[in-house]
Amino acid sequence: MLNQFAETVLLVVAGLFPVINPPAAGFIVLSLVPRATTAERAYLARAISLNSLIILIVSLSVGAYVLSFFGISLPVLRVAGGLVIGYAGWNLLHAPKEADREAGQRTASDVAREATLRAKAFYPLTLPITVGPGSIAVAIALGTGRPRTNIPLANLAGATVGMAILWASIYVCVRYAANVEKLLGPVGTEVAMRLFAFVLFCIGVQILWLGLDDLLETVPLWVRVK
Repeated sequence: MLNQFAETVLLVVAGLFPVINPPAAGFIVLSLVPRATTAERAYLARAISLNSLIILIVSLSVGAYVLSFFGISLPVLRVAGGLVIGYAGWNLLHAPKEADREAGQRTASDVAREATLRAKAFYPLTLPITVGPGSIAVAIALGTGRPRTNIPLANLAGATVGMAILWASIYVCVRYAANVEKLLGPVGTEVAMRLFAFVLFCIGVQILWLGLDDLLETVPLWVRVK
């Protein structure tokens, strides 16, 4: 039973952590809201981590049924998700520098700023930046491998602990990205943000390629030969 529990925890964390990439998500959130106060960052960390947890749980439990209802296959989801994530990474690679972003945000009123932060907490900071279609596809794939009935208690507990670890890692990385920024300095932070943006772009391309590869396998051989 203990082995089952440990295997489930490792399966959930190892399968989803590299795709979610909480450290990258923390720096990308920092780049998109560079002027956020400590209280605002605490709010964003709570909102983003909770939104991410809900999306992952729904994807893991009923995601396959939702895709089946709408007639969407996993390869198509990967292609669409890869395009969205790649586009987001490309935009972040070419985003204005922090000084330019700050100049554009100083004129915003507190009320408008709060409304903007609340709107951004889900899109794009949660979806697709933190938990994108790639993470959803992985969660759905993990969910399709579980028993449909009589789920062992060890597996259920392991999935719960794995989700809790992912939630905590997202919260910590988003909440304390500004502290890491102080250690790296302005130049180091800008380099890290561009690096993680490039990683995000590469993840999008990889997810897109996996989807295309799966779709090409469904094409008849005589069509591919032509």
